[in-house]
Amino acid sequence: MPKLVIEARKATISADLNVRRILPFRRQRMVGPFIFLDHAGPVANMAGDVSSMDVLPHPHIGLSTLTYLLSGQVTHRDSLGVEQIIRPGEVNWMTAGKGIAHSERFEDAAFLKQHQLEMLQTWVALPEEDEESDPAFSNFSADELPVFTDKGLWMRLIAGEAYGLKSDVKSHSPLFYIHVNLEPGTAFELPGGYPERGIYITKGSIELNGTIYNESQMLVFGKVERPVFRAIEATTLILLGGEPLGDRYIWWNFVSSRKERIEQAKADWTAGRILLPPNDDKVFIPLPSDKSRPSEPPEANLLS
Repeated sequence: MPKLVIEARKATISADLNVRRILPFRRQRMVGPFIFLDHAGPVANMAGDVSSMDVLPHPHIGLSTLTYLLSGQVTHRDSLGVEQIIRPGEVNWMTAGKGIAHSERFEDAAFLKQHQLEMLQTWVALPEEDEESDPAFSNFSADELPVFTDKGLWMRLIAGEAYGLKSDVKSHSPLFYIHVNLEPGTAFELPGGYPERGIYITKGSIELNGTIYNESQMLVFGKVERPVFRAIEATTLILLGGEPLGDRYIWWNFVSSRKERIEQAKADWTAGRILLPPNDDKVFIPLPSDKSRPSEPPEANLLS
């Protein structure tokens, strides 16, 4: 049985884009190095100005963002000067390190009105020795990522290592992140070898030891369990986990092993020391007025 079941909560990240937020959770701040997971959509039949879903330029430190689309498309711009359209099956891996700003914009209104949008974004905390690394960005096409198929099973290894496969997406600590599609009745086993592991049910439902778990739930497991689950219906899952990195402070979009570093990031963003994307520098998200301190276990204080 899972040691914990997390129910996704509603959060808002832009004027017209709501998400299901899974991590961080009050009783489970991280799963391996994964400290944040949002599931946006599916958003269908979009009308009006799709730019109302845009996420304006905002800063990060101390983490890597991993953006993965199930459908739709989004344009990424960052302070390195990168401009990248990400499409389904691709990976945008952005390492913030000592500081970066980026935006996510929905610019092809005709396309988005014909195709629903569904996107997953996670933050991967960096090891302490990499928290102040230089910012970096990589995009990987769907063809560059390992895929495995079997009867009733399709999976793509997005990042890390699992099931004898290895992704070329560069990570800073041992982890796995996998997109799995199961046909009804198909059984599958969560990969072993990692101390912390999770199953997020993006669509459908699974049965494990006589209990049924449904869409928008994450099942969290330790190192010992080797759960074998079965799809009740056509089901899409995200499997993730890895080696823990130790406690992290988190406030707004900032993550660090040091509380004072987050205070410095607040001051840097307010003073303009974290640069805006050069091709998206007319507007930005200001520092929230919330005066709370950076959170530490077991409390979570992520604003949006």
